[in-house]
Amino acid sequence: MTETTVPAGTVTQQSRLIGEALGEVKRVIVGQEHMVETLMVSLLAKGHCLLEGVPGVAKTLAVRTFASVVGGTFARIQFTPDLVPSDIVGTRIYRQTREAFDIELGPTFVNFVLADEVNRAPAKVQSAMLELMAERQVSIGGQTFPMPKPFIVIATQNPIESEGVYPLPEAQRDRFLVKIDVPHPRGHEEFEILRRMSVDPPEPRQVLKPETIMELQRSAEQVFVHNLVAEYAVRLVMATRTPTDFHLPDLEPIIELGVSPRATLGLIAAGRALALIHGRDYLLPSDIQTVALDVMGHRLGLTFDAVADNIDPRAVIERILATVPPPQPVWRDGTDGTGRPEFV
Repeated sequence: MTETTVPAGTVTQQSRLIGEALGEVKRVIVGQEHMVETLMVSLLAKGHCLLEGVPGVAKTLAVRTFASVVGGTFARIQFTPDLVPSDIVGTRIYRQTREAFDIELGPTFVNFVLADEVNRAPAKVQSAMLELMAERQVSIGGQTFPMPKPFIVIATQNPIESEGVYPLPEAQRDRFLVKIDVPHPRGHEEFEILRRMSVDPPEPRQVLKPETIMELQRSAEQVFVHNLVAEYAVRLVMATRTPTDFHLPDLEPIIELGVSPRATLGLIAAGRALALIHGRDYLLPSDIQTVALDVMGHRLGLTFDAVADNIDPRAVIERILATVPPPQPVWRDGTDGTGRPEFV
């Protein structure tokens, strides 16, 4: 793939800066390390994120803290059944005194949009939000308004409620780069939450600027991807469509719909972002494996029988990861392991 790369010194400095930002978020958010790191992966990969977890597990606090640390603007939109598209993207308002229409932009024109309980809004509103996510602009009254940069939508949904909700269909879930399952905190984390939040809750300190994030996004796009690593990502995706070809015939009656080409692009984009976070200017198969569950799990369509048997799509992805062999990195002679590897 593309040979353009970021200078090694720049990668080290940028990785240190990203680590400082993540550390500041973790100073406020107790536990949930996976959620925090994956939010940064989504931001650097220019993708959007779907958080699934019960109320009270710091989803809103994490997004608000993230926006404060990177210096971006933030808006929280509570999705409800009576919401209409103009409530989120904006509308034309007639001014009688001037006998003319004014454009009033919606609350989504910020860097970080938290779409809280996105599955409570009707399909028309979900569609408007997801179109905004894809195009990164809206058209109102014949005028086009681009979203600010950087721009990321983090949507949340409650996995246990089924009344009064409009589940996201497969085509709309596919628009999200990653879906993160947010668990309850563990026992010692719960105690730390109690200690940290009951007296003087910490306030996040701004570490980055939106301009810095855009520079980091460009660096992530330049992370080198070896052809064999790219082919590995393709094989993982193909294994969801034709599992028998990859010695997984028992998955045929489980998988109804394999993941889309967006998953292939997402594996590479998210893997590149993770490599930059870890201070590398090249992608390893382990980066692909780390992001695969979050990138592919919500895109995999299971059969009715598999859903009835409570088979987890992530378990299917784990099975594929365990079966499809990755290329092995081999470092060139004369290096100490910090140079770029070859793959066999």
